[in-house]
Amino acid sequence: MTYRSSAAEAFFDDAQPDMDILAIELLPPPELTQPLWRSLAANLRDTFAPEKLPPLQLSSHPVNVGLLLGDRLSLPWFRTIFTNIGDVLSPEILPPLELESQPVDVGELITDQLSHFWWASLLRNLADRVAPERLPSLQLTAKPVPDIIPKSWILLPLWSEVIDGPKVFYPDKPKPVEVQRALPEPAARPEAPRALPADPTAADLLRDIRRSKIRQRIWIGLAVAQVAYLIMAAFWPAL
Repeated sequence: MTYRSSAAEAFFDDAQPDMDILAIELLPPPELTQPLWRSLAANLRDTFAPEKLPPLQLSSHPVNVGLLLGDRLSLPWFRTIFTNIGDVLSPEILPPLELESQPVDVGELITDQLSHFWWASLLRNLADRVAPERLPSLQLTAKPVPDIIPKSWILLPLWSEVIDGPKVFYPDKPKPVEVQRALPEPAARPEAPRALPADPTAADLLRDIRRSKIRQRIWIGLAVAQVAYLIMAAFWPAL
């Protein structure tokens, strides 16, 4: 059941086609419900007397893609060896590649940066810190927005941040008085201090911290020794 307004009923009746024409068939094809002997007879007829169709008209042009992947995988192993040797001795000469895009200087590639030694990156960081590269001013095409918050808005703080009054503590309710006979209080025994259970992970954590500090000192010492050796090798090439 469809719902539409009374103002658009005339346009709806004229513009929309008949819904009976746009019927959708969701049932399976009748070939699925045919008996077995009929499908067997149809298969035999297609085998011995196939239907003759007109030749296929192709509007596209064939493209030479070389040896197909299925044919390449079906070749014996010695054919692939001979093909590889032929490609090494006399490779196929292809026409020069025509590029329509313009090259862009992106600086040093990431793979080249990762292939450098660690002292090269250390010296580069020191040079950037001491004498940083001066870049031209950034050209911005976007214009700043003058009023992010419209003037018609009213920003009000929370009432709890505005009101500041004295704290009021109500007195406790009086406890009912119970009449009991006074008994002599026993002497309080001193409580023995209870031994806290030892944390099993505390000792392991302290040991790991001590070992990490030792490893840190060793690596720092090795780094300082390498820097000192590089400085000495730069000033005294005979070393």
